[in-house]
Amino acid sequence: MVTLTDDGVMFAKNSDRDANESQFIDWVPAADHPPGARVRCTWIQIEQVAHTHALVLSRPWWMWGAEIGANEHGVVIGNEAVFTTAAQGDPALLGMDLLRLALERACRADEAVDVIVRLLERHGQGGSCSHEHPDFSYHNSFLVADTHGAIVLETAGREWATERVGGRGRSISNGLTIPGFAQAHADRLKSRVAACTARRAITSSGAVAARCPADLMAILRSHGESVQPSYSLVNGAMSAPCMHAGGLVTSSQTTASWVSDLRSTLTGGLHWVTGTSAPCTSIFKPVRVGDPVDTGSRPGDHADTGSLWWRHEDLHRTAMRDLAGSVARFGHARHRTERAWLASPPTSIDAFDQASRLEEMWRDDLTSAALPDRRPLQVRRYWARQDRVAGRRPDPSSARSVVPSPGTARRGELT
Repeated sequence: MVTLTDDGVMFAKNSDRDANESQFIDWVPAADHPPGARVRCTWIQIEQVAHTHALVLSRPWWMWGAEIGANEHGVVIGNEAVFTTAAQGDPALLGMDLLRLALERACRADEAVDVIVRLLERHGQGGSCSHEHPDFSYHNSFLVADTHGAIVLETAGREWATERVGGRGRSISNGLTIPGFAQAHADRLKSRVAACTARRAITSSGAVAARCPADLMAILRSHGESVQPSYSLVNGAMSAPCMHAGGLVTSSQTTASWVSDLRSTLTGGLHWVTGTSAPCTSIFKPVRVGDPVDTGSRPGDHADTGSLWWRHEDLHRTAMRDLAGSVARFGHARHRTERAWLASPPTSIDAFDQASRLEEMWRDDLTSAALPDRRPLQVRRYWARQDRVAGRRPDPSSARSVVPSPGTARRGELT
């Protein structure tokens, strides 16, 4: 999402990936490169430029590119998978590679769009977009913002279209939206399964109404009309911005979240990141380009208590058993913390330290409370399988009795 205000621009994105695909916050310094240098992206090498800008990124653990990022000049980009009728190409640049390359090479939003378009036309896009599912590939759309405005860029293979954001707000999701281009290239069936229209209805209206970063955080945490996610047998809880895995056909999970306040006079803007999955169970912490923080070991796809992302999974996967009951126990404390930080942003290191202490306390409280598991059967089975694959020891209270909540799908039902 992007919100345009009289004072500047605000940006927000949830990154929806495989449930065990950890993500980490990565600070990349500016650098100069010799003539003839090349850069290794996820699947291919391409020519390097003479100078690359400083970045802060939210990166899936196994790829070179990033889902979300900002550079020292206040350019922010988020990408979305889109499903098109164009053929999937051979391994080339991923959408996440294009995002990082644009941030490294551009000083304004329009320059970033030009970088993506030139690289797309020269190298194409293609290759596996999932570590867990190597055959899964897709094309990409981008929301590119700076302090002055925002641009939507949508692609299908090497074809592309752009739209400058007008009005007060705009959002993108897993479907093409630019008139004419969408009609020509959209795969309507896959877009429907991805529930992109339902999510955009929430994020578009939210982007228009937002007045401050806290409003955008609330939208990223939204499950629609209720606190508890609404699960479908087909695609889990993909119908709302805060996505939760558990579908039988397709399943994605929000694995990182980000809000940028480009209204700030601070060079490069002020960015609020979770660095963890499920914003409904996470705290947004302030980060700045060029001000790195040690958040622990770099995560992978195996449970690791040394990494920020996997430590948070203890809280996340315990809370999701009964999200409404869990948030009732820690939500007010989180709200007070974020409200204080938004009014007077602390240093990043202080915020990450305090957040870790709070999440550890909330996790211990939820473990002791042993709230009943209110999720549908297929969701409980899905997460038990994810825990086994990741080598994660599940919450011992998960074996306790299950109490379905009103409006929650039971076995054989669709919400």
